[in-house]
Amino acid sequence: MESPAQKFQPRTDPLVIEVDLPEPSLADNTADADRLVRSLAAVVETDELAIDLHLVRRLPDLLRKSDYRVKALVFADGNGFRVLHAAPAGQEKKICGLAVDLGTTRVVLRLVDLAGAETLAETGLDNPQLEVGPDVLTRIHHAAEPEGLAHLNCLIMEGLNRAIAGICADAGIASDQVHLMAVAGNTVMTHLFLGLDPRWIIREPYIPVINRPGLTRASDLGLNLAPGAMVYPFPNVGSYFGGDLLAGIIYAGLDDLDEPAILVDVGTNAEVVLGNSEWMVACAGAAGPALEGGVTRMGMMAGPGVIDKVRIDPQSRRIEVRTIGNRPPVGICGSGLIDLAAQLFVAGMIDIRGKFRPEACGRLLTVEQGLARLTVVPAAESGTGRDLTISQADLDSLIRSKAAMYTILETITATVAMDLNRLERFYVAGTFGSFIDPRSAITIGMLPDLPLDSYHALGNSSLGGATLALLSRAVPGTVTRIRDRITYLELNVNQDFMNRFSAAKFIPHTDLSRFPSVKAALEGQPERNRPGITS
Repeated sequence: MESPAQKFQPRTDPLVIEVDLPEPSLADNTADADRLVRSLAAVVETDELAIDLHLVRRLPDLLRKSDYRVKALVFADGNGFRVLHAAPAGQEKKICGLAVDLGTTRVVLRLVDLAGAETLAETGLDNPQLEVGPDVLTRIHHAAEPEGLAHLNCLIMEGLNRAIAGICADAGIASDQVHLMAVAGNTVMTHLFLGLDPRWIIREPYIPVINRPGLTRASDLGLNLAPGAMVYPFPNVGSYFGGDLLAGIIYAGLDDLDEPAILVDVGTNAEVVLGNSEWMVACAGAAGPALEGGVTRMGMMAGPGVIDKVRIDPQSRRIEVRTIGNRPPVGICGSGLIDLAAQLFVAGMIDIRGKFRPEACGRLLTVEQGLARLTVVPAAESGTGRDLTISQADLDSLIRSKAAMYTILETITATVAMDLNRLERFYVAGTFGSFIDPRSAITIGMLPDLPLDSYHALGNSSLGGATLALLSRAVPGTVTRIRDRITYLELNVNQDFMNRFSAAKFIPHTDLSRFPSVKAALEGQPERNRPGITS
């Protein structure tokens, strides 16, 4: 996979530009601001370059004390170039920016030296709005209550300001050295960040307040950054397609590919983009919560002691788990849950409907209040002192989520007359993508049966894309061009989606020919392990 550094060249296209200005004379009595703009415009090759009043007020002393040698921060948000800050060229004080992944559950910040294209520090925090509710729907309803929107906005701003103070202290800089922030979040999170009413996003015909916010002064938002610092929120495509996915497209380089590829970002929803340098289609659907491990009793976000890998011996049916940090297990994340389901299926402990097979599960299977429950880790081996179990209801939820995921992929490719199993590149973003085992996801029918080297884990592509916006002047314009050519598919009114969804609610699918590697693996298992193979 091409690295982002290969696509955008921050050291040859930086936001911080050093220029030597011609000194004024009787023959050249150009105004100070015009003198700076003229020199910078020649470097960035534009006729449209604005300069803010807060900087203009400082220019007379700045230019003369620096002998007309300055370094300036120039940013373009797709609506033209703006000079955000200037300092003497020889000054050692760093000019910094912050990249922010504004997630519903987790917020991550990265501090960057804009001149040196160097990451100085990184930190994260649980989104403070979790105290109102874990999902965007709850927060939207809260925002509609008296003072609800102000409350949500205050929570995220106070959390960000604490994080900003901490990350700057870690890097040994002052917060007034941060002159630019790039923020990538979903449409609702971007609205709450900007203090915009999101209530119409969830009501037909699903209209956001704004899709292209443009540059906003940090002080107007209540952020403690440098005087005159600006915030660049990534634009949205629509109600369910936010700036975080646009940042992911940039980070993956999807817009530079000749052959079509898919990008999947699994969070609260599963968001999918299909396309290449010439065209893109996108959609989103509710396939996230169970895949994040948030539905099962032992489900947790990835972290120390959380199960991320599961293996079951096909003969003894002994369950072995691996945890993050090799600590005693305390729960399971989405990738571990998918591993578990795949291993249970191959070992014949669940059937093609995802239902427990009591004769295969043996004493590991118990019934509590009429609900079947399988012990994955006994209390004596867990980090909680209690059995870690998965119930039939948990599995049923996972089957629905995996079916939704596969159906979203199948529907979006069918819309452009493509065969899902002929894709050459499949990008998976987020924490989920970092830990997932594609083989397990294929086994349960969540992802298509592609060669394993087709799958590429991107990590935090939202943060990666936001970082690129701080390092290359070309990024915001590229984001705007991508946004303007994406076609969004509304799955809520797509009848083909519902028809395909029913067929995908089996492991791996009602049509086993779509998953030849799974069929071959099952046929190689002992007869007692085969959970009802149909051709």
